[in-house]
Amino acid sequence: MRDIFKGFALAMSMLTTVPFFKIHDFYKGINGYAVMFYPLVGAVLGAVLWGVYSVLSPYVALTHLGVIIFALWVLLTGALHLDGFSDTVDGLYAPKARALEVMKDSHVGGMGMIISVSFLILKASTLAHFQAFYILPLVLLLSRLNAVLAIYFYPYISQNGMGTLAKAELTKPQMLIALFYSILAVLFYNKLLLLVSALLVLFVIKSFFIKRYGGFTGDIYGFTIEVSELILLNLLLFGLA
Repeated sequence: MRDIFKGFALAMSMLTTVPFFKIHDFYKGINGYAVMFYPLVGAVLGAVLWGVYSVLSPYVALTHLGVIIFALWVLLTGALHLDGFSDTVDGLYAPKARALEVMKDSHVGGMGMIISVSFLILKASTLAHFQAFYILPLVLLLSRLNAVLAIYFYPYISQNGMGTLAKAELTKPQMLIALFYSILAVLFYNKLLLLVSALLVLFVIKSFFIKRYGGFTGDIYGFTIEVSELILLNLLLFGLA
């Protein structure tokens, strides 16, 4: 039981900037539990964003409030997944033989910066016109479920990093628990099409990166979460899910 609680605390520490869970204890046995809680952490973040929206909506212009929610979203996640997104984009603009080396570089390249800024503008614009903020817990949950499924089912090609521990320790029962409570959330919201859409996004990303690199890296997990979030938000915005 202690490892389960430690795993949840580690998941919160890794995926958020919430100060109460700032631990960096990656000892053997809790990393699989941490991954199991990734979707739940997403749901908690989404609930916080929805709560802030609900409190401020009577007093703040909705367009501006959407931008506030976007900024809070970035702050609460510490731009962690965006960093993976920008590194992944840098790798896509490098020769295939050097792509993984480029992705490990701590400096953001020109194309990574340009595409990331464009991505952020699009996400902010989406939230500025978004109305179904009550679905944010599900959007963030499904985006992180994609990361869980990617960790469990697809090869991890980096030789080090937190992804190595996650891949090594995530068990089938832990993956199934994450999938089970995620499906329960989908049924609660009656948004089965949103789940199907999220899985389709994961399939496309998987097909591309396995063909290009042979598997995933920690940066590509972040890329997967960011792209999943944006696509799901826009599907909801356009009434397609």
